[in-house]
Amino acid sequence: MKRESQTNLTTDLQKDTQIPKTFLVKSIDDTCQELEKLSAQEQLQWGFEHFNEKFVLTTSFGIQSAVLLHMTGIFKSKKKPKVIWIDTGYLPKETYHYAEKLTKLFELDLVVAQSPLSPARMEALHGRLWETGDPKDLEKYHQIRKVSPLEMTLSKLNIYCWASGVRKGQTKNRQSMAHIDYIRDRLTLRPLLNWSKKDIFYYMENNNLPQHPLFEKGYSTVGDWHSSSSENNNSKGRSTRFGGLSEECGIHLNTQ
Repeated sequence: MKRESQTNLTTDLQKDTQIPKTFLVKSIDDTCQELEKLSAQEQLQWGFEHFNEKFVLTTSFGIQSAVLLHMTGIFKSKKKPKVIWIDTGYLPKETYHYAEKLTKLFELDLVVAQSPLSPARMEALHGRLWETGDPKDLEKYHQIRKVSPLEMTLSKLNIYCWASGVRKGQTKNRQSMAHIDYIRDRLTLRPLLNWSKKDIFYYMENNNLPQHPLFEKGYSTVGDWHSSSSENNNSKGRSTRFGGLSEECGIHLNTQ
């Protein structure tokens, strides 16, 4: 379901009486214009108020993940939305420790999404897909370890809208993103979309948030251990990921 050909919510969403009728009659474009006027925290509040238990946050526990997760503090007076973490089984040990730290610090209601295909089984059946240098193999890897586990978890929880911490400045694809859109027939909310690197830095500094352990080693972004590297003279930002074959892992693309 593409945004340009679908302005209102899907038929399935419209059948659900929990969705306010005032939201159902609005177009995605109208909703985007309203969200642009709100702060990131207000956008999260908006998502939770409109979708209740059918609204979740997603996280990678990456370099900048603490910002969006810290904002769950606005839900102190009520039950927090769940947070979905896609654990590929190939994350650096530093990320696993960081995940434990932030989960306890922010008292997250964490749901771990994992592929039913273990890393060892996947490698036996398909090989080390990230090593071939073939974009199709990398796409297959992302589908198995990231996209499919996320979609299975969203379906299991019957989620209508999920929020992520993507920003326009991260990749070329994200420059054209909107605050709310359709991704694989669900709504996705992007509260930090217009934030800059400075916004992230000062928010973390002002709120005394712990940095990812790999940040001090020169990482500006981190995913799997085999597809992430520190910045250098030739590669910076997302170009340090996936051996330069791609800037995206598929999660934020409207493809199956």
